[in-house]
Amino acid sequence: MQSELIKKLGIKYPIIQGAMSWVANPSLVSAVSNAGGLGILACGYASSEIVRELIRETKSLTDKPFGINVLLTSPNVDDVVKVVCEEKVKVVTTGAGSPGRYMNQFKSVGTVVIPVVASVALARRMENEGADAIICEGMEAGGHIGKTTTMNLVPQVVDAVSVPVIAAGGIADGRGVAAAFMLGASAVQLGTRFVVAHESTVHQNFKDAILKAKDIDTVVTGQITGHPVRVLRNKLTRQYLKVEKDITSDENPDFNRLEELGKGALRRAVVDGDKETGSFMSGQSAGLVYKEQSCHEIIQELMHEYKEVITEQANLMSK
Repeated sequence: MQSELIKKLGIKYPIIQGAMSWVANPSLVSAVSNAGGLGILACGYASSEIVRELIRETKSLTDKPFGINVLLTSPNVDDVVKVVCEEKVKVVTTGAGSPGRYMNQFKSVGTVVIPVVASVALARRMENEGADAIICEGMEAGGHIGKTTTMNLVPQVVDAVSVPVIAAGGIADGRGVAAAFMLGASAVQLGTRFVVAHESTVHQNFKDAILKAKDIDTVVTGQITGHPVRVLRNKLTRQYLKVEKDITSDENPDFNRLEELGKGALRRAVVDGDKETGSFMSGQSAGLVYKEQSCHEIIQELMHEYKEVITEQANLMSK
């Protein structure tokens, strides 16, 4: 596949790995890139020194293109952007804001800038600010989400912008890849499927939770705070939802109760494998993920299934 976007990114397959906090480290990122996709480092609120270390470690593990996600709400964002430019990272994805003020810095070193959006309006704004492509993420995704499904959001964004669109949210197999392309996407981004990769260093309890998940095993928390997050159900989510319900009936709601519950919860899931109080961020596609594989096997299977689906549909149309 030789689309404009694939050529610009310098990758073999239109498969991008989502920048999942505490998950998307050099081990996973380099494995995805070595397999022909595009691995994306997650740096969260890390200092610029740590970000530089992550980039250099990834460079030591792959000579293929990879990217890094810059969280624009980080107090260290100015220094992080400087490091990303100094290290000449091929691709930057951005979240939680607009990268407009940093666009000239990125473009001056040839970095491809791809913001993550959850609405048509934001997609248009990102294109106007110079984005090279758009990651369009539906509410089926794990972690922080918007309000619109991938099926509805992708074609509307494709119609609204002229830059390539990358579909994300709810995609875990070749059928999802094919569907995304039919909606007008030029590539897809997957997160949940890569959490269970052999090269993923998350706690085995996290992997097992995804592998055992059914179609209705995720829940959205944080809706009353304006920052909804999709996670797998457990004791933490039950407590969180109960507090949310209590708060909505209070005359003077205390949101600190929610903050205390969520503090360190993602680390407890990824690093400690705490089944009860960990935040196991996962997309609704977890019900489609049932085996651990290497990143190479995952990408090859995705592309094989994609080709099978496309061929089958083409044959039906020709009859």
